[in-house]
Amino acid sequence: MDQIKRNLDLALKKETPPTKDEIKAIIENVVYAEARAAQQKRKEEKEKADAEANRMTLNKYIAMYCDQITTGARQTEKGSNFAPSTVKTVKLALDQFTKFQKETKHQYDFDDINMNFYYAYTAHLKKKGYSINTYGKCIKELKTIMAAAESEGYHTNHVWRDKKFKGTRVEVDSIYLTKEDLDAIMAVDLSGYPNGYEQARDIFMIGVWTAQRVSDYNYIKKEDFSTLTKNVMKEKPDPDNPGEKIAWIEKQEITYLNVRQQKTGAKVAIPCNSALKAILEKYDYQVPHLADQVINRYIKEIALAAGLTELVEIETTKGGTPKKEKIEKYKLVHSHTARRTGATLMYLAGVDLYDIMKVTGHASPKMLKKYIKADTLEVVEKLTDKYEYFR
Repeated sequence: MDQIKRNLDLALKKETPPTKDEIKAIIENVVYAEARAAQQKRKEEKEKADAEANRMTLNKYIAMYCDQITTGARQTEKGSNFAPSTVKTVKLALDQFTKFQKETKHQYDFDDINMNFYYAYTAHLKKKGYSINTYGKCIKELKTIMAAAESEGYHTNHVWRDKKFKGTRVEVDSIYLTKEDLDAIMAVDLSGYPNGYEQARDIFMIGVWTAQRVSDYNYIKKEDFSTLTKNVMKEKPDPDNPGEKIAWIEKQEITYLNVRQQKTGAKVAIPCNSALKAILEKYDYQVPHLADQVINRYIKEIALAAGLTELVEIETTKGGTPKKEKIEKYKLVHSHTARRTGATLMYLAGVDLYDIMKVTGHASPKMLKKYIKADTLEVVEKLTDKYEYFR
């Protein structure tokens, strides 16, 4: 109203008094200007609200990312789908970030992922009693999210790239089973156990002789096997001609397993030794499947029945604090022990590291060496047997 009064006063001071229509126009200009300004303000507020609602946030991106790796809409760097086990691991790690936000009652966005957040988040995970490797995995997956979102133009925050912002990982004490342990496990009489126990043992032993992950050796099918026929030169002493030999050619069949590893997509071919063949022939090469949790539970019971009760000292890092404790060996046996055992037994048998890598699918000797859990005395024995230098 004040603006209308001022505009009318200015018009009335002119030499020619304003007409009725001019006065009406003066009033309408002020009234409509205020209405237009109010309308423009509402429009801008709505556009701002819509932009905020449509803006990609860190939590929205995490939800989208998890959905895409689950459905196959987002693939690995090699162009393959993420393995179900990998999807599960990623989701579990990122779920810790969601829980952290709920407990702290704070929604973090891309620009909030800085060193202060890192210290607060890792302290939170340590307080929960998680191991260094567990909360290291949580940080690693969050860094993967930040990298992917950055490459797609959703943020320009680079603080998370700081070398101190890292997912720490330490070497974990894991056991392997000796040949004597395996013999003891195979000697356990399972006739009084439910059928699943014998199947669990057989599946576990397949894991040992193939040195694959449980996600691969627990899903073997008949069509995964192939047979190679080759000519082999044989010879023996000639009884009629001392010092001479009789030579002949025999056809030799080599059965091998083809595996496309779920986790890495690597393709490996594993020759089947006699122990593996005996198990496979028992099932006509159509190996039964058991849930990983069932294998873990049953194989522990079988290992206990086999007398694997010696105390093994292991080092844990729960809550970020190293701690040594002694645990009965059978309690440490699980489905992944099979892969470690297979890799270690090959190493102790003198198989070249690079040849072992061809079987296990490891990308580098450094990664493979983490799997080899040979006892120091066994390494001494191996070196002594192999090299004259140590004898």
